[in-house]
Amino acid sequence: MKMKPYVHPAAVYPYREWSLDEENYNEENNQRSESVFALGNGYIGMRGNFEEGYHGHSGSSVTGNYLNGFFDSEPIVYPEGAYGYPSRNQAMLNVPDAKIIELSIEGHAFQLNSGKVHRYERQLDMRNGILHRQLEWESPAGHRVELNIRRMVALQHKHLAAIDYEVTALNFEGPLTLTSSIDGEIQRPGVTDDPRLGSGSKEPSLLLVDTGHELEQNFLWMKHRTRHTRFALLTGVSHSLNCSSGYERAVQLEGQRLSMQWIVPVVMGERISLTKYISYHTSKDYIEDELLSKCLAVLSLAENSGFKALGQEQRAFLDHFWAHTDVEIQGDLALQQGIRFNAFQLLQSVGRDGVTNIGAKGLTGEGYEGHYFWDTEMYMIPFFTFTQPEISRKLLEFRYATLDKARERAAVMSQKGALYPWRTIDGAENSSYFPAGTAQMHINADIAYAIKQYVRATGDDEFLVLKGAEMIFETSRFWVDLGHFNPAREGAFCIDAVTGPDEYTAIVNNNAYTNLMVRDQLYYAYETAKLLGKQYPEHFERLKRKIGLTEKEPGDWILAAEKMYIPFDEGLGIYAQDDTFLTKKKWDFEHTPEDKYPLLLHYHPLVIYRHQVLKQADLVMAMFLLGDQFSLADKIRNYNYYEPLTTHDSSLSPCIHSIISAEIGDLAGAYSYFDRTVRMDLDDINRNVKDGLHTAAMAGSWLSIVNGFGGMRLCGGMLSFNPVLPAQWDSYRFKVTSGGQLLDIYVDDKVVVYTLLVGDMIEILHKGNLVQLTAKKPLSLSITKQLEAVIFELDGVITDSGEHHYLAWKALADELAISFDRVKHVRLKGHSRMECLEILLEGSGLNLPQPVKGMLCNKKNEKYKQLIQQMTPDDLLPGIHSLLTSLKEKRIPVGLASTNENAMLILERLKIGRLFQAIADPKNIRRGKPDPEIYLQVTEMLGISPDCCVGVEDTEEGIAAVKAAGLRSVGVGDMSMRDSAELWVPSTSELQVENLVQLFQ
Repeated sequence: MKMKPYVHPAAVYPYREWSLDEENYNEENNQRSESVFALGNGYIGMRGNFEEGYHGHSGSSVTGNYLNGFFDSEPIVYPEGAYGYPSRNQAMLNVPDAKIIELSIEGHAFQLNSGKVHRYERQLDMRNGILHRQLEWESPAGHRVELNIRRMVALQHKHLAAIDYEVTALNFEGPLTLTSSIDGEIQRPGVTDDPRLGSGSKEPSLLLVDTGHELEQNFLWMKHRTRHTRFALLTGVSHSLNCSSGYERAVQLEGQRLSMQWIVPVVMGERISLTKYISYHTSKDYIEDELLSKCLAVLSLAENSGFKALGQEQRAFLDHFWAHTDVEIQGDLALQQGIRFNAFQLLQSVGRDGVTNIGAKGLTGEGYEGHYFWDTEMYMIPFFTFTQPEISRKLLEFRYATLDKARERAAVMSQKGALYPWRTIDGAENSSYFPAGTAQMHINADIAYAIKQYVRATGDDEFLVLKGAEMIFETSRFWVDLGHFNPAREGAFCIDAVTGPDEYTAIVNNNAYTNLMVRDQLYYAYETAKLLGKQYPEHFERLKRKIGLTEKEPGDWILAAEKMYIPFDEGLGIYAQDDTFLTKKKWDFEHTPEDKYPLLLHYHPLVIYRHQVLKQADLVMAMFLLGDQFSLADKIRNYNYYEPLTTHDSSLSPCIHSIISAEIGDLAGAYSYFDRTVRMDLDDINRNVKDGLHTAAMAGSWLSIVNGFGGMRLCGGMLSFNPVLPAQWDSYRFKVTSGGQLLDIYVDDKVVVYTLLVGDMIEILHKGNLVQLTAKKPLSLSITKQLEAVIFELDGVITDSGEHHYLAWKALADELAISFDRVKHVRLKGHSRMECLEILLEGSGLNLPQPVKGMLCNKKNEKYKQLIQQMTPDDLLPGIHSLLTSLKEKRIPVGLASTNENAMLILERLKIGRLFQAIADPKNIRRGKPDPEIYLQVTEMLGISPDCCVGVEDTEEGIAAVKAAGLRSVGVGDMSMRDSAELWVPSTSELQVENLVQLFQ
């Protein structure tokens, strides 16, 4: 399903560099705005609900306040159960709403849908971490007030949020009534058919235990207990009222709504303010008897500091965050806003305490019930590893804290070692649909990959020694126990009955992504065991005793890795997604209406499973994560096969396709996918932002810039870059942290500038070349594309040995008594010898065994070699010798991309072999032209990027191969190439170096 070009919808929120703004209130967008205007600090999350509440149409608002990792656990009811199914489902709870502040003027309550709104502005300020609302409202009785409301969730104080509520009387005098409340009556989400939203519940999960207040201290509190997990929750608020005159104050309790009310007389022009401090504490973190005292301590700290000082702390925290994280885009304000919004929301959503993680919806909504997935390791951790590595460590510490539950899950699954859950809050498996849950065992390898990446990027061997190694060893034990050496696969190590990242293909044998990632993990596990044994022997001995690790086990890991089965289809020249994927019927995208996407909401899983169709990147994901294990030709070929089959019904998919598109030279495709990713929530592309934001896609938008356009990879422990600039931008800039050093990368259409902002010296790779940077000394390197190499076809460009080929094949055909003429001979151009023989045999009725075919190919080649022995320099095509000499004089390397296995012999006979620096090896080419592999092999041999090379060809297939490889294309001879080649000349005699140089100008 080739992704359609993405057209930005009309902006609901104006494009701003550092803020998200709402310039008028639109009830239609209310629930969507509640998600995008959410605030959080990694523990407390508050949706962008109004302090006065929502009074519009039902079904268009969700009041939301969440605590990361705070959940209830309800029994899962299976009509038809089975052994090992998870028995309980955990769901992050919507906790009491403590942000309520209501204003009333002589009985008229301030509401946006009553009276008259004269001015309205709301702004999410991403530099200051403040949600700011300013408006002017007139009551039905004509009282006009100006409201200035600021809200924050304190990033440096885990349990604290604050609201500053300021009212100015514009045209009246009289009493104002302010009512601040805690509402413990929670609306639970209903039951739905959408698997992304969760199971829902009819009974409340939070049960009221007690309430209390201290009138003189302006303090209210409310205590609840979860129905099943029996956690205690203490919600507390304190207040500071600033007014010039006296006031009346009272406390009231109605049901589960506990309120404190002030009646304040004002005169025209007078301004009063109420500052409300909010705190949540639970028995998950503290002894239950201490909850009230903990709450009072936090509120006391807040009151003593005041809202202004807390705001200054917030700004200082964010200044540090942006100094390490900010991405600048010049030339596209919409995407600039999008990437900053995404980074800001990731910070607000991520747990930073080592006991919580980051949910698929962050702390912005109840989609996916607050569960943690593989999203953390594959999307969020890379973002934090290279910007805020201390946060990555905390996320990995969460996995270590839940290792025992992973061991328990492996035992349930009748396996050794540890199996991490597909979705969880406290470490227990919560996925009730095992084909797209527990079967996604690649989560183990994903976690191992994240550990490896974190350790290599930071140099934090301490984490590896104390925690990471134990996770890697236990999950490696699981893999060796799960897989088997399969006699049917010549003893290869196979992993059966698993699901890869693509949830539209389930319970398969040898999912390529899984097997590749497991192989990588097992190699790393072996390396880690060797490292610990050599450099940390005491820790290693302690760990071996703790988990009972035997001397034999690391050897088992390396053996399984070396014999890992990776499915590959020789006919297509691609990696098969699994053992059977390529045997299935392709999905009929042409006749699937747009309103039938996502497929999972409109087709039974079995209908989807029996087709070639992907929900998201699978093998393409592996090509990104394990890029050094694929040639560029592999990446192009596999991407071109799997990309049209991918629906991108998962928000995790477009960013990975953007990265690979950039790597294979399809910059327009890369930009299109990035464009779709970076504003996924701001533009509500998937039409479900109302249920919460897509945190993995947010991290993916950063990956698209840094790993995609910036071309960043981690080679061992060294950063490598291959930057490109999208045509739509003037420039971009990003920062990455590695080994405690902060690096700034600036890219425009002419140069890339590397600056080491923090640190003394760092070595990096730029386009494969080693570069050394020293502190605060910018290094500018040109990225302007220019001619650096020319690669030629042999036959029809350098010389014409076509007649020799024809005579050799004709002799063989005559011997076999089959017809062969020059028309059929034309079809042989650019194909391997065996492929040519198959064309020769077409329609002959001969069904020859492979050894006989091999013998016939050799016979043809011997005849051909006899014929070409007669070649001399006079057989060079016109102008070629002069062109090759000119290229040598200008020190421009030359390569040969020919499938002719006798190319070396021909060049010797022509006496030009010394002029070629690289000659393709046809024996190592999987696919002939128009596949780009042969050209990419030569560019790799030359060590030059394809986009700085020219390919010269004499056939349409050859031009297609040149262009697919990303080279500039030159066609010679046949006029059919005039439209397809970037430069066409009727004869080689017209080829000039100057013409080739101009292709880059």
